[in-house]
Amino acid sequence: MCLVKVDSRVNKIYYRGIKRNEFSHYHNHKTQDHDQVTQAMKRDRGSTIHRVLDILDTIAASDKPLSATEINEILNLPKATVHRLCAELEARGYLLKKINGKSYMPGNQFRDLAVGALSHSRFRTLRLAILQKLSERVGETCNIAYPVGIEMAYSDRVLSPSPLRLHLPIGTRVPLHCTASGKLFLASLARPKRIAVINQLNLKPLTSNTITSAEHLIEEVETVHKQQLAVDNEEIFEGVMAIGVPITDRKGRFYSSLAIQAPVSRLSVDQGMQYEPLLREAATELSRLTEE
Repeated sequence: MCLVKVDSRVNKIYYRGIKRNEFSHYHNHKTQDHDQVTQAMKRDRGSTIHRVLDILDTIAASDKPLSATEINEILNLPKATVHRLCAELEARGYLLKKINGKSYMPGNQFRDLAVGALSHSRFRTLRLAILQKLSERVGETCNIAYPVGIEMAYSDRVLSPSPLRLHLPIGTRVPLHCTASGKLFLASLARPKRIAVINQLNLKPLTSNTITSAEHLIEEVETVHKQQLAVDNEEIFEGVMAIGVPITDRKGRFYSSLAIQAPVSRLSVDQGMQYEPLLREAATELSRLTEE
């Protein structure tokens, strides 16, 4: 080991066992080692970030939940790394593990992140413009809702100009079983999962028209799945009806719903059906926003 002694009186450095040029070489070598370690640490951090993003991209792109093994087969990452990162993402709410305890799907935090991105001022301005146009054409309240757990939450609303209207603040959550938006979300699920979810729901009666039978709701949601259109016939609020259609991403996957809502004294369900083409047109425009 080379020792260095500093003589402060004459401000000179003496080297024990090495010459000045040898010390310089030793010092440069140690500096290079430190730089290499620093760069390696940066690469490692970057690699972890890339791996996390790759996992989230893979989960988001899949049309079914994926196990850590399946994710590993797609990304070709170390098995232990995939399991560790998936567990951390689950703990943070970005991934949700299925009941079988093996497969992962997007968690609420992941969904909130996506909704937050879509709520960016530019996208929100475009969404509200589409909603405003639809509301003016039908003369009624129009809203967009997205799933949050076993509920739907309103992300955007444009109110009817009429003083007789339903006021629901942005962020209000409503049940799945008695809303047009909730039935659309249930209809987007694979049939086995759809049935399993419906059988676990609390089908609490909120009006005399609320569907409280799991068997009846399964049948209705099956029809919604086929028609890609759902109706709330005074099932959550007495005297209020809603008609909704799905908003999908570029791969055709459901991510939110678009609905018109009106008092039945002004617009019955049968009368509201005339606006189905306008609803689907607006939903298509909203879907295109996910491609920008």
